[in-house]
Amino acid sequence: MNILKIDTCPLCGGHQLEHALICTDHYASGETFEVVRCVQCGFMMTQGVPVEAEIGKYYETPDYISHSDTRKGMMNRVYHWVRRYMLIRKARLVEHASKIQKGRLLDYGTGTGYFPHTMHQRGWEVKAIEKSAQAREFALKNFHLEVEAEEALSTYPEGSFDVITLWHVMEHLEHLNEMWQTLNRLLADRGVLIVAVPNPTSKDAEKYQAWWAAYDVPRHLWHFTPSVMQQFGTKHGFVLEGEHPMPFDAFYVSMLTEKYKGARCSFLKGLWTGMFAWFSSLAKKERSSSMIYVFRKK
Repeated sequence: MNILKIDTCPLCGGHQLEHALICTDHYASGETFEVVRCVQCGFMMTQGVPVEAEIGKYYETPDYISHSDTRKGMMNRVYHWVRRYMLIRKARLVEHASKIQKGRLLDYGTGTGYFPHTMHQRGWEVKAIEKSAQAREFALKNFHLEVEAEEALSTYPEGSFDVITLWHVMEHLEHLNEMWQTLNRLLADRGVLIVAVPNPTSKDAEKYQAWWAAYDVPRHLWHFTPSVMQQFGTKHGFVLEGEHPMPFDAFYVSMLTEKYKGARCSFLKGLWTGMFAWFSSLAKKERSSSMIYVFRKK
């Protein structure tokens, strides 16, 4: 298996990377991976992961909800309940940020297609891209949504979209700077880019440290703090216009973390930690378990 060895920070170009954490893949393999931090800019990344073309086995589990849409277990049922609420919230955010009610939208890493389906129902012209063939089949069967494979991204003309969304996708992408450049090219002038990622400076991440489920190694290659995310936007020709907390993520991530730790009453313990983290994010949104960043193309 070919392993990705990171020796240069993709954000600042620095070569001095220090040890931050050792995290375990509790989800699929039980293997451990090192998370390192750039001394110069603070960007955190997972070291020693399989290259993108060979990492598929770490997603090959019936419990990987983004691809399988499973409802197995309490954690996944909670995920579905929250998603119904968040789909409407995300749609309203898109319309508010773009200042248009109907436009052209690309959802990259769409999973099983719930979000582009919601936007299509609201009158938007949508395109969706997803790597997993299983997830694409689900979207076609359940929503009659023709989700395209990754190769389609290079076929779209410049300025094709008013809005591009990546909901918990950016942290998975090996070719990070190339993706930012592509997103800039595909957006129309003054177009909007919306990116949601886990936040390793959150209150729940602070409590759980290496156990924090949202490190999700090796599937999550990059770990974006609010400062790092803003720097990436600036580097690639975007202006950060807004930051929005995702309060429900703290509950789901905390419950999953307690499950990984083998805690008794993991649901209730995760609920308690999630509640504490949620209150913390009310006082300071940058402490939210996950963050949504709204960028506008210069």
